[in-house]
Amino acid sequence: MEVSEAIKTRRSIRKYKPDSIPDDKLKLVFEAARLAPSAGNRQPWRFVVVRNPERKKSVAKAANNQMFIADASTIVAAVGDPGVSKKWHDKDVMIAVEHMALVATTLGFGTCWIGAFDEKEVKRLLKIPNELSVIALLPIGIPDETPATRPRKEISEVFFEEEYGNPFDIE
Repeated sequence: MEVSEAIKTRRSIRKYKPDSIPDDKLKLVFEAARLAPSAGNRQPWRFVVVRNPERKKSVAKAANNQMFIADASTIVAAVGDPGVSKKWHDKDVMIAVEHMALVATTLGFGTCWIGAFDEKEVKRLLKIPNELSVIALLPIGIPDETPATRPRKEISEVFFEEEYGNPFDIE
């Protein structure tokens, strides 16, 4: 699958089959994050991979009781280090997470960006040092649903030519 196709077909998956993801496929997903660009090539990211069923449930509870997260084969806690890149660490981590989401899509897996969670509790559960920031949680698993495409604004509504408010009209 081409990257443009992955972008078009990626959906937020909130229902997963109980099957595990093979390690060789998971490694491809993780490699995408490792290769992501970052400001000054500082690579201010670290990732905690959670596959233990009880720990996944605890993380899901810390994510405002979004228990579907625990049904995914794997949960990745994406962590940024503001000591490495104070201004850009969160944005760099988000780029790496989206790389994972897109590669997971190309491999037939589902993901869902999770930003609603109790950071202090996630840090406690996963023994993440206090000076680091939990940026997102990313469940990765075998989809057990196929959500419909959601509406998107037209290019002319979100792109402007030369100055804000002048719609960029492209055919």
